[in-house]
Amino acid sequence: MTAALGEGGAATGAAPRSLKRSRAHWVLLGPGLIYLVLLFVVPVGALLATSLYVPVPGGDIGQYQPALHWQNYPQAIAQFWPVILRSFWFALLATVAALVIGYPMAYAIAIRARGRTLLQGMLLVLVVAPFFTSFILRTIAWKQILADDSLVVAILHWLNLLPEGARLTATPFAVVCGLTYNFLPFMVLPIFAGLERLDVRMLEAGADLYASPVTTFRTVTWPLSLPGVVAGTLLTFIPAVGDYVNAALLGNNTNTTMIGQVIDARFFKVLDYPTAATLSVVLMAAIMLIVTVYIRRAGTEELL
Repeated sequence: MTAALGEGGAATGAAPRSLKRSRAHWVLLGPGLIYLVLLFVVPVGALLATSLYVPVPGGDIGQYQPALHWQNYPQAIAQFWPVILRSFWFALLATVAALVIGYPMAYAIAIRARGRTLLQGMLLVLVVAPFFTSFILRTIAWKQILADDSLVVAILHWLNLLPEGARLTATPFAVVCGLTYNFLPFMVLPIFAGLERLDVRMLEAGADLYASPVTTFRTVTWPLSLPGVVAGTLLTFIPAVGDYVNAALLGNNTNTTMIGQVIDARFFKVLDYPTAATLSVVLMAAIMLIVTVYIRRAGTEELL
């Protein structure tokens, strides 16, 4: 009898403690949930609703009314699909270029400079130093670097790598260069974080087993750094797809127009809010689909 009462009292005491823990969880989660709802869920919902709007009959330019006009989506895709494909192509090229440039940089900082704190810190500062200046100023600087009278163009002409009369500005090459440079730190830092946790003794074990440096990199270093590579490519590719600053400053013609420029023009200049919202939704959906497939193929589902 006493034991039963004791067990009942323990159960009764455990219930309030469990209730308190549940309330504590909600208190801790509350600010984050409110932030997500107000600054993500509500804006995305408004964006979806706007993408289905139709013009007010007889109204002025920029006047629309709520509707369920799903035809906005096939119409927008049919009109702007070349720009959408170009945006993804430029972002892919910039991501690959950033990976080719950034991986050796991250490897040198994380592995070669390991143990030399001052050198490693200086190299990391050099990687993040571009963030100390404005994104637009950095892009304008590239406009000067690739200008027709710049030293770079003069050297390329001297080496016969650039045909006479050809230019680098207002070309897809210039846009991809700007995207690569501006988003390069987003590639370097995640890879560095992954390589920093790599046990150097595993690389030494590969050498002890007479594996060549290429074999050691292919079988040890690359697989262990893959989560950082996936994170870096996503942090580079996703903002690069929707970027419009580089395309506007370094391109600004029909051959370099990206989807961000179209959305900006449709919203602020043409006042075509439904088309701008539709393209934004299409862009988000396409990015989510590509990212999901990419992560699953890369075998890093824990990043989802």
